[in-house]
Amino acid sequence: MVRIGICDDQQEIRRQMADRIRRRYPDAVIKQYENGEQVLGERIHPDILFLDIRMPGMDGMEAARQLRQAEQNMIIIFVTAMEDYVFQAFDVGAFHYLVKPFSDEKLYEVLERAGREWDERTALSARPDRGGPPVLMVKSGGRHISVPIRDIIYAEVYDRKVIVHTMDADIEYYGRMKELEERAGSDFFRPHRSFLINFRFVRKYDAGTVWLERGQALMAKQNYRSFVKSYLRYNQRRGRE
Repeated sequence: MVRIGICDDQQEIRRQMADRIRRRYPDAVIKQYENGEQVLGERIHPDILFLDIRMPGMDGMEAARQLRQAEQNMIIIFVTAMEDYVFQAFDVGAFHYLVKPFSDEKLYEVLERAGREWDERTALSARPDRGGPPVLMVKSGGRHISVPIRDIIYAEVYDRKVIVHTMDADIEYYGRMKELEERAGSDFFRPHRSFLINFRFVRKYDAGTVWLERGQALMAKQNYRSFVKSYLRYNQRRGRE
């Protein structure tokens, strides 16, 4: 069951939104929040979040930025009376931008598309548990892109963005390298705080640089010994496969 969140500082607007959604989806699991801090404080976040932008304290944009760091798959739909923030909405990977007032038909259209998108994202995320290849889901240039993690040659951080390099593409998205590192697993290594490399594509290295099948990454001197040991363990694992 998809969890739907409604975050708005006005109680009446939250109630009206919940009622409109329940008229179409009577069995929907809906939770209401009066500010972004309440959403961030949840142990289990909503799958689909209707988020107001202008709220006292933390505004919706900042809440979305922090939520996106914690939940790459969350579908965020901004609900606002102002169109001025539409470009910022794309920066935090918003799925849609609803401008008040909007009809029930528009709400249901967006919600149905969001539900289909959620099903697709969770299906991709579940692949590792079913024996399929782990997949990284990112939003880049307004498009949702799935990248098989084993195909990532290396990733780098530049100007608050992570850039993922594969053999045929360079994909930028807003995120944290630490999250990608944890997701990628033991076949990857962080030779420098700005780089994450896939051992599978290493061609040569020294104490300052790792040359890959496509591109190269910096090596921090203090990480060199750990890199060599990890690369040796990787090759030993490959030898046993």
